[in-house]
Amino acid sequence: MIPVELAVVEPFGRLVTRPWADVVTGLQIDSRRIEEGDLFVAVGSGADFVQHALARGAAAALVPDDAHAALAAVAGAVRDRSSARVIGITGSTGKTSTKDILYALCAPHAATIANEANYNNELGVPLTLARLEEDTRICITEMGMRGLGQIAYLASFAKPDVAVITNIGPVHLELVETVENVARAKAELVEALPPGGIAVVPHEPLLEPYLGRGDIFVKRVDPEAPLPFATSYSSRHQLLNTRFAVAVLECLDLPLPEAELHVEFSKLREEEHELPGGGLLLNDCYNANPMSMRAALEHLDARSNGRRRVAVLGEMAELGAEAPAYHREIGELVRELAIERVIAVGDLARDYGGEWVATAAEAAERARDELRPGDVVLVKGSRSVGLEVVAEKIGA
Repeated sequence: MIPVELAVVEPFGRLVTRPWADVVTGLQIDSRRIEEGDLFVAVGSGADFVQHALARGAAAALVPDDAHAALAAVAGAVRDRSSARVIGITGSTGKTSTKDILYALCAPHAATIANEANYNNELGVPLTLARLEEDTRICITEMGMRGLGQIAYLASFAKPDVAVITNIGPVHLELVETVENVARAKAELVEALPPGGIAVVPHEPLLEPYLGRGDIFVKRVDPEAPLPFATSYSSRHQLLNTRFAVAVLECLDLPLPEAELHVEFSKLREEEHELPGGGLLLNDCYNANPMSMRAALEHLDARSNGRRRVAVLGEMAELGAEAPAYHREIGELVRELAIERVIAVGDLARDYGGEWVATAAEAAERARDELRPGDVVLVKGSRSVGLEVVAEKIGA
């Protein structure tokens, strides 16, 4: 981390410092990850671990009155001292994978950092910015939202140079109520761009009202544009995410890959595991919404190559009053694709058809019992359903 004076955080709570410390060179909220010179910010019950952090070499520990404000202050100070170009990525689906792909494209050519996993909130974005070093050229930070104003808050200290919106769809409707408000929330990232900033966006009518600024450049991504290199993955939605990453790469004036692109995707996102007897597990159970569920089912169909398809599908959370209708739509797609075996998990998932169970543990038992040699198995559902136990049970 670019060094930051302790004076930056003194107003935010009770500060415990080493006698020799006047700056900090790292930021952590987990005392187990402390390295010498770090600032430990005690989030939640973290106050119990202040002495542990100091024993591990922390230069200082802060017990904050407002943890989010304290983290934002440190991150903002680091950002202001960095010459790196910051790329903010948001969208209803695909933002984590787009981040992973863009990192794989940029890292061979420039000193690049990106958020871990999906660290994309009031804790994760500051921790990502705090990893900026003097020689960092590119910082990729995913930005999630649960309501209006949250992306604007994250962008206020991240200060993105490039804003990427992968798509707009029905997510977090319990909080924002309409897809139009989803677009409004995501567009906060574009509104945060400085003059001369770049917005990389889909052809999406709901975003058009927010793209009329005359002082930024808007780059719309063609979803059918050919990719100028091969990839180690083939799903249609990941190839679309790749097109967004390539559009950013072009804006950064970095070269395209000369060989096949290999990407290490974040855990529980489109993992593929071979199963005994020639089968295949598609483990994509980190989260789900109507857009990502449709994409996953279509990918299951494409990867089956005539083999029996098994779909373990959890309910989709946070869809508000229209949740039953969205689940019925997925059920219609399941029937349209004629998926041979469906195990539906959770109350709202009843509309998927097939066999219904109440819990992920029951689904895991049923999937293990039903599995045949050669089956292609998709595991997909909202995080709250906890379907990772299904993948563990069938041997991934």
